[in-house]
Amino acid sequence: MTTEGEYESVLCVKPDVNVYRIPPRATNRGYRAADWKLDAPDWTGRMRITAKGKVAYIKLEDKVSGELFAQAPVQEYPGIAVETVNDSSRYFVLRIQDDNGRSAFIGVGFGDRGDAFDFNVALQDHFKWVKQENEIIKNAQAVDSGPKLDLGFKEGQTITLNIGQGKKRDKPRPQSSGGLGLLPPPPGGKIAPPPSSSNHNTVQPSVGVTQIGCLLELDSSNSNTVVQSNPSSELWGDFSAPASSVPPPAPRQDPASGNWVQF
Repeated sequence: MTTEGEYESVLCVKPDVNVYRIPPRATNRGYRAADWKLDAPDWTGRMRITAKGKVAYIKLEDKVSGELFAQAPVQEYPGIAVETVNDSSRYFVLRIQDDNGRSAFIGVGFGDRGDAFDFNVALQDHFKWVKQENEIIKNAQAVDSGPKLDLGFKEGQTITLNIGQGKKRDKPRPQSSGGLGLLPPPPGGKIAPPPSSSNHNTVQPSVGVTQIGCLLELDSSNSNTVVQSNPSSELWGDFSAPASSVPPPAPRQDPASGNWVQF
């Protein structure tokens, strides 16, 4: 049965279909298309299958004007409204009804097996959907009729919530990206001062004595010649100390002057 407000959808349309008058069924074996006058159909037109709610309608209409010739409401398939014949897959028996409720059985046939296949599949898909809808409604009714779980508070029942008293989680310590961690700073937080310049002065007396010894070995005839000494290249050349650690060269000594006799 259909209800108000339901829309009508088109399931299948076939432009060529033949309608036959069929004799009454003599036995319970079913209908045979060979008993019909297949060469002289009683009516030719188009077939349109629609659905409104859970009921499908097979409508036979005129090809040009679209005027309704006959209509067969189908509430289940397979069923009495649509039956197949025993000797062919292209012919069916329909139970048509008018507005007054009167019904009659007619034979319909398709010239192509593909059209007959589409007709059969359209009805099967529709009633497969109807079956699924019935199961959904049945399951929903079973849930509603079952005992309901009461999750409400009883009279005088209370609950206690402890908020902000959770256990504190230890924060993970950050790990350095390298294999070794950084060394801690010194206890005082100060860097040791550089060595004092007094260490350079301890080397100067030896340099002066060496220069004086060199001057004493000079010949008196060459007393007017000025002797220059390069302690950094001759005496200290074997050391790899930086230039800042080598003491400056001693001042020139004039043998003619009498200052060098003081040593």
